[in-house]
Amino acid sequence: MTMNRLAAVLLAVALLPSGADAQTRIVHGMSLLGEPKHRPGFAHFDYVDPEAPRGGGIRLAAIGSFDSLNPFILKGQAAAGLGLTFESLMTSSLDEADADYGLIAESVEVPDDLGWVAYTLRPEARWHDGSPITVDDVIFSFEILKSEGHPFYRAYYANVATAEATGPRTVKFTFAGGLNRELPQIVGQLTVLPKAAFEDRNFEETTLVPIMGSGPYRVAKVDPGRSIAYERVADHWGAALAVNRGQYNFDRVRYDYYRDQTVSLEAFKSHEYDFRQENTAKVWATGYDVPPVREGSIVKEEIAHENPTGMQAFVFNIRKEPFRDRRVREALSCAFDFEWANRNLFHGQYTRTRSFFSNSELASSGLPSEAELRYLEPFRGQVPEEVFTTAYEPPRTDGSGNARANLRKARRLLRKAGWTVRDGRLTNAATGEAMEFEILLVSPAFERVALPFVRNLERLGIGARVRTVDTAQYQNRIDGFDFDMSVQSFPQSLSPGNEQRDWWSSATADIPGSRNVIGIENPVIDALIDDIIEAPDRESLIAATRAMDRVLLWNHYVIPQWHTRVFRVAYWNRFSRPKITPRYGLGLFTWWIDAEKDADLKRRTAADPR
Repeated sequence: MTMNRLAAVLLAVALLPSGADAQTRIVHGMSLLGEPKHRPGFAHFDYVDPEAPRGGGIRLAAIGSFDSLNPFILKGQAAAGLGLTFESLMTSSLDEADADYGLIAESVEVPDDLGWVAYTLRPEARWHDGSPITVDDVIFSFEILKSEGHPFYRAYYANVATAEATGPRTVKFTFAGGLNRELPQIVGQLTVLPKAAFEDRNFEETTLVPIMGSGPYRVAKVDPGRSIAYERVADHWGAALAVNRGQYNFDRVRYDYYRDQTVSLEAFKSHEYDFRQENTAKVWATGYDVPPVREGSIVKEEIAHENPTGMQAFVFNIRKEPFRDRRVREALSCAFDFEWANRNLFHGQYTRTRSFFSNSELASSGLPSEAELRYLEPFRGQVPEEVFTTAYEPPRTDGSGNARANLRKARRLLRKAGWTVRDGRLTNAATGEAMEFEILLVSPAFERVALPFVRNLERLGIGARVRTVDTAQYQNRIDGFDFDMSVQSFPQSLSPGNEQRDWWSSATADIPGSRNVIGIENPVIDALIDDIIEAPDRESLIAATRAMDRVLLWNHYVIPQWHTRVFRVAYWNRFSRPKITPRYGLGLFTWWIDAEKDADLKRRTAADPR
């Protein structure tokens, strides 16, 4: 998710009759994990400073290029930061694992059977031109995203059957397909778009003309492919809402685009932009040993979080030979030496990932519990037997670089799959074809990880090669499933649900642009996704998710990589931030320009002779 939800206990502020037996609840917020933390009438989130000063600007960086200001379609490469200009019916809290509160919507009505949800819009909600946000806008947004938007939306809203006006400010969404407890919150995440803006334009076409929004920022200036700047809306309709207080304190936000991370880092150290989140362990350990860091002009900080870390991995495109064979996939996983990489490349900063739901209670471990077996037993014989008998562990080494034992295991698996070495090349005994494939990358930083992996593959007789391409080409190839192996991330929330269809379901395997980049078409996984979505309570959700996790892991669809439980950030020392850091996010837009720090930094940099 989350974009996601288990919708369970909703904080009721009223109970209204609806039909002979059903009851409905009118609520200000929803949580899939229990009651939302904040009661009706709350003043602000705990992780903000409601008195934070406003003003100044922040400069950020993006990699690659962009050619569109429409982030809702498959076509084109959307510019960074466009989410700042749009709003949804509800908005999430970063200090609760899965809670949403009204934004465009002032209240939500839900029946006990969760067969529908109705949102009542705030009368003060306005587009940037001052016109009101209407029920027609909401219905249009749902219908256009589902019919013409990115394929993700079709999967995400698959069980939302209809949207209809039931009052001048109320829109009702009716559900289909059985119990789905997260659907009220899924609908709440709907980005609302202005119907009038698309009367004379094709929704599916890329555009460099800004789409009018209702968010705290609007597009101020566009330099196609190079930069995009936003300005805070001075009379933003929702600025005083509790969910917005203390946030969006910068008057201006600018994203500059750089060719790659190496160029971007050098630009940061020269103060071409202000804030950087570092994702490369080696760079974090060695790349910031520069005078501005030593002198305090740049702050280098690790900020802990409690986010589920999901799965980052080398992924197989199992639409292609030879990756359709699970034994081949398992064999190739033996060639990745994480322990050596962690010691020699990452300065010991990472933990090996062992679950698609790592760093959460949803991750499988050990052998299946009785609750998990209730979901798994009907599929005995249709899933790898290890699902029932063996705790999943990725291949391990001693970190010395000697992966001989793992490579011997790989050879045994490959022989069973019909592959033998002929003249130094791993060859299919039936077809005579040598095993060759390409590892597609978008970041040169990953080459130092992929190349040692390739060397181990070469020891097996496999002709693997690494190819790094620009952002646009990479995205086009991933969207079109035009790759053999790549590096992908599968982020997760604490309440998985409908989004799992887009990741793993058979229905999305052949839809260009879907997140099922692996190409999984597995009826067992389809059934387990339904079990997750239809879970009647939290305990059932956990058991069903762990069961699916085991099936995904033991099918060896990916070669797990690593994760960390901190945000590694570096920023020029001109900011202050609230005393409380949100548990489930960085909260950058709760920060502000500290006038005293900013003036001091300007004095220091002006006096710097370099």
